[in-house]
Amino acid sequence: MFSYIWPIALLVFSNIFYQISAKSTPAAIHPLASLTVTYFIGAIVSGILYFALNRGGSLLAEYSHLNWTSFVLGIAVVGLETGWIYAYKAGWQVSTGFIVQAALLSTMLILVGYFLYQEALTWNKLLGIAICLIGLVFINLK
Repeated sequence: MFSYIWPIALLVFSNIFYQISAKSTPAAIHPLASLTVTYFIGAIVSGILYFALNRGGSLLAEYSHLNWTSFVLGIAVVGLETGWIYAYKAGWQVSTGFIVQAALLSTMLILVGYFLYQEALTWNKLLGIAICLIGLVFINLK
């Protein structure tokens, strides 16, 4: 049970600090300049954790198993980080910006799951999409 729960707890905990940090990025710095430091720190922490959790491991040996996914994930992460910083600079609130993107993302991922991974597209999921879209209307009412 713990192995099922801890990743979600880590995501929630990390996402709270992520959103606070993205929202608090100084207006005077260009978001991409800020991200160079973010990824430098991320690379250092990833390296430390790799060696701490994988005693005797070899990063060079691991790199031989790379495929396109690591490169596309790197591009996607830059898009995520840049998008959030610009969204907050544009005036999105933490309380609504995340909900809007999560509802839209969830809707799209249901379709991605169906078309790319042959996941079931059930009436419950379709109803969930409708509820998400209706919720977006209410969230954005002034």
